[in-house]
Amino acid sequence: MAQIILIFHVAIAIALVVLVLLQHGKGADAGAAFGSGASSTVFGARGSASFLSRMTAVLAASFFITSLTLAMLAARDAGPGSVLDRAGDEPAAPVEEVPAEEEDEPDEAPDAPGDAPAAPPGD
Repeated sequence: MAQIILIFHVAIAIALVVLVLLQHGKGADAGAAFGSGASSTVFGARGSASFLSRMTAVLAASFFITSLTLAMLAARDAGPGSVLDRAGDEPAAPVEEVPAEEEDEPDEAPDAPGDAPAAPPGD
């Protein structure tokens, strides 16, 4: 049951995003003064504002309903109590002590990379 509601929830969310992106903003009406006023006659003389606004409201309400339904189903499946109450029910895993690693000390200090070997005594 929850999987079906989750599928509807995701589909509604995608449709809501697409529908919001299709709507034009407040400044889009300024384009009508320059000759693009006839572009919104597909949805009738009133334009697409009322249709898209109603569809946005319907999808938003559907999104809220599916969100609440999924939250109630998740709460019912989780059982009563808080997370801290359920954490105390399970036994803790045993802790193993790891022995400390032995440190190897070098016998001599390594030569610095810039040191040249000593020159043999000359004749």
